[in-house]
Amino acid sequence: METSPVLARNHWKMVKNEDFEVAVLPWGATEAHNYHLPYGTDILEAEAIAEAAARQAREKGANVIVLPVIPFGVNTGQHDIRLDINLNPSTQMKILEDVIESLRRHQINKLIILNSHGGNDFRQMLRELGLKFPGMWLFQANFYQIPLKEKIFEEPDDHAGEMETSLMLYLYPEWVLPLEEAGDGASKKISIRALQQKWGWTEREWSKVTRDTGVGNPKKATREKGERYFRYVVGEVAEMFFEVAKTKREEAYR
Repeated sequence: METSPVLARNHWKMVKNEDFEVAVLPWGATEAHNYHLPYGTDILEAEAIAEAAARQAREKGANVIVLPVIPFGVNTGQHDIRLDINLNPSTQMKILEDVIESLRRHQINKLIILNSHGGNDFRQMLRELGLKFPGMWLFQANFYQIPLKEKIFEEPDDHAGEMETSLMLYLYPEWVLPLEEAGDGASKKISIRALQQKWGWTEREWSKVTRDTGVGNPKKATREKGERYFRYVVGEVAEMFFEVAKTKREEAYR
């Protein structure tokens, strides 16, 4: 019987004597994705990429275990969009602290958060928790920020546009509504110059930015684009999993 890299699909018989080198925690969100993608899009993407990347890393010799995906993210800017579920950063911090404490107790000292939601940002939490748990090596990885070597998508998007729609058409086509039912993903930009230049920041008020909850046009999405994107991203993430697993912290800087 092949052992899955996903903890939720494992049995105690398989796990009790394993020496896992790194744990991966996929973290998504539950939120509207235009009219055509499901609320669980970020969850599904995080799970699929984490599992496929962990399998590739295992094939290269890294013992990676994927924890159950966290289904809720920071959605404070979308509080008025029906059934977008918000998890405050302070709550995320407590969840992370408990997960890290559990891993540390079982001598798993490396954790990678595989994040699929732009509203999540764990960096400051990992700084604080790294100080609290000095034996732990903590990472965040945002798969959607991986630079592409070749152009796959015609129109850059932010949320439920060509990229995410293509990915979902490849992974879960049965959960994607016909694209003629999708909104155009048109969005408004803030008028403050510092924010336009990206050196200033404020949280976007989502219902003022977009009519259909999408930011980016999904109409040019295809399954083929999604497959190309998925395979490339999985390869990059798998390489990170492998390198983290095999790198000794004291030898990481050269």
